[in-house]
Amino acid sequence: MDRWTPDRYWEAIAAERARLLVDLDHLGPRDWSAPTLCGTWTVEEVVAHLTAAASTGRWRWLRSIVRARFDADRHNERRLAEHRGATPAETLARFESVVRSRVAPTGDLWAWLGEVVVHATDIRVPLGLTAEPAADAVVAVAHGYARKDLAVRSRSTAQGLRLVATDSEFRAGHGPVVEGTTLDLVLAMAGRTAAVGRLAGEGAPLLAAATPRAANR
Repeated sequence: MDRWTPDRYWEAIAAERARLLVDLDHLGPRDWSAPTLCGTWTVEEVVAHLTAAASTGRWRWLRSIVRARFDADRHNERRLAEHRGATPAETLARFESVVRSRVAPTGDLWAWLGEVVVHATDIRVPLGLTAEPAADAVVAVAHGYARKDLAVRSRSTAQGLRLVATDSEFRAGHGPVVEGTTLDLVLAMAGRTAAVGRLAGEGAPLLAAATPRAANR
């Protein structure tokens, strides 16, 4: 993988937010309450969560997680409620205002790029939207997910398996092989079981068994 600088990560994050914004601009009123691939969250809740992630720096994040008694779900729900608007239009406007934000809870920028890549897919797939994230962004997220657990238990989920992308140079791990598109491998590591059924190889059943059901995060 090419070395990514912080500036490159931030530009990719802004580009993926902008790409999602185009899709959101065309949603009808009922679409905002539609289910997503992310646990029980609706489209509007996922968008508010993305706004919260782009608005919460390190110290604010630490204070929030401590007040939530280190319960990530409680922390996420509180931040989501803070950034959800009174109407979908207001929620959308708040998201639009952070498209180029360079605020993040940690310096693990691959993880915050992953937040946008995965959550945008969480929204698009159930609504039948065909846009996809940039290929190089997905590869960067895949390498990060295979290397470290952070927002999701990605490394733990893929432990003991050899991940092989069929559409990029991404390769990671050792063990029984799991093959699929880079995006599907990322989604599986993020706990999106819908992607697991599209994977192949002797390691695919093992990954399916290890993939936790997607929580609200």
